[in-house]
Amino acid sequence: MTQPQAQTAGTEGASGQTPPASDGGGGGRAIPKVSGDRVAQLGPLIALILACIFFSTQSDRFLDPANFSLIIQQVMVIGTLAIGQTLIILTAGIDLSCGTAMALGSIIMTKLATDSGVPPALAILLGIATCMVVGFVNGGLVVGLAMPPFIVTLGTYSICLALTHIWSNDETISNLPIAMTKLGESFKIGSTAVTYGSLVTLALFGIAWFVLTQTTWGRRVYALGDAPEATRLMGVPVRKQLLMVYVVAGAIYGIAALLLIARTGVGDPNAGLTDNLDAITAVVLGGTSLFGGRGTIIGTLIGALIIGVVRNGLVLMGVASQYQILITGILVITAVAVDQIARKRA
Repeated sequence: MTQPQAQTAGTEGASGQTPPASDGGGGGRAIPKVSGDRVAQLGPLIALILACIFFSTQSDRFLDPANFSLIIQQVMVIGTLAIGQTLIILTAGIDLSCGTAMALGSIIMTKLATDSGVPPALAILLGIATCMVVGFVNGGLVVGLAMPPFIVTLGTYSICLALTHIWSNDETISNLPIAMTKLGESFKIGSTAVTYGSLVTLALFGIAWFVLTQTTWGRRVYALGDAPEATRLMGVPVRKQLLMVYVVAGAIYGIAALLLIARTGVGDPNAGLTDNLDAITAVVLGGTSLFGGRGTIIGTLIGALIIGVVRNGLVLMGVASQYQILITGILVITAVAVDQIARKRA
């Protein structure tokens, strides 16, 4: 946590020192330095705008309202996963299991509703609870055994993947109750179709923004990533707080599972295999530091939109999927490089 610049200025003023006067021609005026925080805040938005401008010049269909609706639907699931991923990365952790945890939750929901006759609402709650259990296991191992989050979540990634295929018998689950696919339905705003699931995602971003910026719990999340030892010495229950972050992230993955079902209309055991990387990419592109303690949930939303815009634009340009993956990798490396520059400027 950096001290405000105003404090420094006030100290200088109290000491009676005055800044040196510049010459009349202004030749001695210093060029203002762009702070690292400013780079992290404005960089993703500028990148999104530039991407939209570029693809609008490459395809006449890009600015079509129906295309924007498609982008929002594509971002819906990844954006929701990225909310949970943001919470964990802010604590200087990482979660590689988010995609397969989501897939496991979706299979639990659909399998219980179709094969076991469980009411859809209860099946949805049990699916979300399953994802929360995954989060509890991740957080418990990180907190209790001081294991690196990368190793823990890499292990639970494989466990969730295996359980998903075992529980589903490698079969796609269809003929779902209407209650499970309701969020995939859309309504019109002008000529643009907007799904109810998109509104849920935006609502989650709004809630996450409020919690992280306006509550003590949210400020502690930042403190865990910025200065965990100092946070502990201040009397904050660091272990309990970190465990709760992983559990809350798990609950968000469960909601993403419901949105996935609503979007595809089925329970797919092969879903989510690479969504963990997409979620991490969205967080990093949004300006959140992989070293923890710095980032915004609005930046994550912009990062998810960047992924959606870039992939949609490349498809409209007829770029092969292999090159889309290549470009996504380049974007991640670029974002991390910018983060490093921002840290040095901060």
